[in-house]
Amino acid sequence: MSRFLRPPWAGICLAAAGLGLMAFGIYRGEMAVVLEKAVNICMECIGIG
Repeated sequence: MSRFLRPPWAGICLAAAGLGLMAFGIYRGEMAVVLEKAVNICMECIGIG
């Protein structure tokens, strides 16, 4: 029953913080770094690279 008494804004604040951090990472160009690493890992697994 105490689960239903938890304030609903707690989840909203956590989701907003997550979206804000994702936007900050994209702004810094981290998305390209992550994509490059993912491609390299895939190429190694396939055996091409």
